[in-house]
Amino acid sequence: MRIYNTLTRRKEEFVPIEEGKVKMYACGITVSGDAHVGHGYQALIYDIMRKYLEKKGYKVTYARNYTDVDDKIIAKSIETGIPADKYAAAMIEKINSVMRKMEIDDPTLWLKATENIGNIIEFIKKLIAGGHAYDAGNGNVYFDVSSFKRYGCLSNRSVEDMLDGVRVDNDESKRSPADFALWKAAKPGEISWDSPWGKGRPGWHIECSAMNMAAFGDEIDIHGGGRDLIFPHHENEIAQTESLTGKRFAKYWTHNGLIKVNGQKMSKSLNNSLLLEDLLEKYTNEAIKFALLQNNYRGDINITDNLFPEAEKHLTEFYKIIDAVEKKFGFGKSGNRAIDEKFDKDMDEDFNTALALSELYPLFRSVAAKLAASDASAAEDVRQIRETYSLLGLFKKGAEEYLAEAAAKNAEEIPAEAKELAEERWRAKRAGNYGLADELRARVEALGYTIKDSKEGYALSKK
Repeated sequence: MRIYNTLTRRKEEFVPIEEGKVKMYACGITVSGDAHVGHGYQALIYDIMRKYLEKKGYKVTYARNYTDVDDKIIAKSIETGIPADKYAAAMIEKINSVMRKMEIDDPTLWLKATENIGNIIEFIKKLIAGGHAYDAGNGNVYFDVSSFKRYGCLSNRSVEDMLDGVRVDNDESKRSPADFALWKAAKPGEISWDSPWGKGRPGWHIECSAMNMAAFGDEIDIHGGGRDLIFPHHENEIAQTESLTGKRFAKYWTHNGLIKVNGQKMSKSLNNSLLLEDLLEKYTNEAIKFALLQNNYRGDINITDNLFPEAEKHLTEFYKIIDAVEKKFGFGKSGNRAIDEKFDKDMDEDFNTALALSELYPLFRSVAAKLAASDASAAEDVRQIRETYSLLGLFKKGAEEYLAEAAAKNAEEIPAEAKELAEERWRAKRAGNYGLADELRARVEALGYTIKDSKEGYALSKK
């Protein structure tokens, strides 16, 4: 099994630090707002990594964090008038609820910054004692970047390059613009904790280092997160942790790609963020997963207008075949292990979900052919597809249940204009006015929908 390591910039054979065991950490969500599709994607990717490692026989301890105190959360607290801790707690509950709808499992350990203040303070005290951090004298504590000679090893850039275009703290007490905050002095009215340097709160980067050490000790096997975290967040984590321990912090650094919407980076400033809750109103969670997993996790995902509808369409076709097979032959007594072996071969190559999903198209063509030929081995194939691909969160539902859910969401998605045109077209056809019927069909299709006629009437669906 090979994993791409951002630190070495190559794929490496996966060998855990301790035989048979994996310590894995992924940076989670800063709970200043609702979960968007990027949050869901990152949570999905690392849930799959954990599950696949477990399938390979490893005992995995997987931790994720919630950043529940930072500048953005404090700004939201001021904006809403809700105390920062209560605002963060409410957002965590809301985000957890959305992840349940996505059917993404909880990690082994949930870690929160506010539950680790003591660990964070002790970590900072040790960095100061070791000459790697300094009390600026105004309630702020900074990490001395010059004290860590390998700074830049993850992003492979010089300090000067890394600072270019990056916001830095404008604190004249800093020894260097590159130094970053470990502890921030509290401003009037802000949430704060007592510390040796006065009332304040942790900086963003120190949270993950301190929580990792408290949960796992000095070293972990896999550290993950979005590619946007390579610098400064993960670069700073390495500097802090390795300065304190003198050991390698993480053996493998993994980073998922970013989300784009119609070619543009998804961001609040562009007002193109896709909230996970909104997507789940329109599409099944399996369709969302199918769409997102069609790329290798390291690549960016470009969400076009037809990405999720196309995924729903393909899954519906697959489930219809499953439904027909299970109704004709029942649930297979045993699975076709060749399907599982090919899946594992794909996933062994840096968790290549894109390649694994591409196998489904020829698989279902084969199953459909067997069904047409009344070949009962189709049931064994379907059973194995269900068992194998459930690791990606797919084919976990009863076929009729899924098809009903997809149809209901599809019906809700169709706007009134398309429905009215389709109904008018049906009346024109029944009246024998085929020219008008064709014209109305074209108008429906121009809106992005298609009409299929049957003896009973017609069906209107997204293209």
